[in-house]
Amino acid sequence: MTEAIVHGIILAFGLILPLGVQNIFVFNQGALHPRFRNTLPVVVTAAVCDTLLITAAVGGVSLLLLTLDWLTPVIYGAGALFLLYMGRQIWLSAPASAETRQLPARGQIGYALSVSLLNPHALLDTVGVIGTGSLAYEGLERWGFAAATAAVSWLWFLGLAAAGRVLGRADTSGRAVRLLNKGSALLIWAMAVYMALQLWRSV
Repeated sequence: MTEAIVHGIILAFGLILPLGVQNIFVFNQGALHPRFRNTLPVVVTAAVCDTLLITAAVGGVSLLLLTLDWLTPVIYGAGALFLLYMGRQIWLSAPASAETRQLPARGQIGYALSVSLLNPHALLDTVGVIGTGSLAYEGLERWGFAAATAAVSWLWFLGLAAAGRVLGRADTSGRAVRLLNKGSALLIWAMAVYMALQLWRSV
């Protein structure tokens, strides 16, 4: 069991550390809201979505999807388009005042759902990597592996929102957040190009 848990933790950190759309949104909401508790809707939504995807992947969805040869090009194509669009949104999200970008609970939940469940890149990571990794284990060990990866998501998003809050207090002008958004948009566009190349190779 210990091996499965350690494997799950290491794998989850490897997948979640790169700066993606989901991470950027959680961090930004942490930076823009005056109180940490105001960011809990986005934190909980992102973590619950990851938990559901991990549960589905470990529960056997990965095996089913891996048998569908036509699905991979579709996911790569949709992923490239999604990331191009989200990169543009993040690049342009630099209003004069931070208050205009604070989202209420409903807005946080809706946006977090979209970047968590409609992001093909995240789906590929969860289903293709975590789901496949879980096949090395059986029974309780497999679910221990799943629980470890899900726990990393919860702790990561809590820490990400808290780090955003620290930056928000230190940089009241919002300049650092805007610079971060520009760099993040460039990274996301690079990911879109990578997925487009994967689509080209798959067809």
